[in-house]
Amino acid sequence: MSNFLTRIISAIVYAALFIFCIVFSKESYISLITIFGSICIWEFSKIINTREILGFIPLLLGGVYLKYTNSLTDDISLYFLIITIIYLLYLIVDLYDQKIRTRSFFNRMFLTLNYLIIPFLFLAFLPFDQENYKPQLIVFVILIIWANDSFAYLVGKNFGKRKLFERISPKKTIEGFIGGFIFSIFTGLLIGKYTQLLSLTNWAIIAILISVFGTYGDLVESKFKRLANVKDSGTIMPGHGGLLDRLDSLFFLAPFVYLYIHYCI
Repeated sequence: MSNFLTRIISAIVYAALFIFCIVFSKESYISLITIFGSICIWEFSKIINTREILGFIPLLLGGVYLKYTNSLTDDISLYFLIITIIYLLYLIVDLYDQKIRTRSFFNRMFLTLNYLIIPFLFLAFLPFDQENYKPQLIVFVILIIWANDSFAYLVGKNFGKRKLFERISPKKTIEGFIGGFIFSIFTGLLIGKYTQLLSLTNWAIIAILISVFGTYGDLVESKFKRLANVKDSGTIMPGHGGLLDRLDSLFFLAPFVYLYIHYCI
C-alpha cells in the first residue's frame, strides 16, 4: 500500500472516530479526549525524556471528572485558565529565542502541566455551557482548523516563497499562513451565517484565534521535536505520526477559544 493511500485511510478513520464520539454523546466525547490526552502525555514523555510525567494521567482524569460533576468551580477554572494561557504565551515568545536551554526536572513537569494537561482539560470543557452539551461547537472548531490547515498547505505549496519560521518548520510559508488565515475567517463566517449557535462576528473572531494559535501550537510542538531530534511524536497513526502531531493545534488553541466563548461573549 502506498504511503499516500495509507495517509488517506488513516486520516479518514481518525476523522470518523473523532466526529462520531463528539456527536454520539457527551460521555463519548469526554472519554475520547481523555484517552487522546493520555496518549499525548505518553508521547510527550518520550520527547522530553521524562517518563515521570505519566503520573499526570490520573490528574487529567480527575480534572475531567471534577468538571463533569460540577465539582470544579468557575473561579478555580478561571485561575487555571489564566495560568495556562500565560504559560502558552511564554512558549510562543520562546519560539523566537534561539538559545538551547536544559530544562530541569521540575521545569519539565511544569511544562507538561501547562502545555498538555490543562489545555486538554479545557478542550474537554469547551463544548459545555453549564450542564448543556453543544457538540456542534467543537465540530465547527475542528472544521475551521481543517480549513486553516488545508488552505495553508495548498496556498503555501503553490504560491509560498517566504518562509514563516524556517528554523523550526521549513515547509511553512508566510503566504500559506495568510491563505489559511483568510479561509479560516471565510469558514467562520459561513458557520455564523447558516447556524444560530453564535453570531457572525463571534465566529469570525473565533476563526482568527484558531488560525493564529493553531499555527503557533504546531510550531511549538515542532520545536520540541527538533530539540529532541525526532521527526514524529509517535507511530499510532500510519503515515501521519503520533496523536500529538495531529492534536498539537487543537489542544493549544483550546484555552484561548474557551476564554473567548465562556468569558467574553
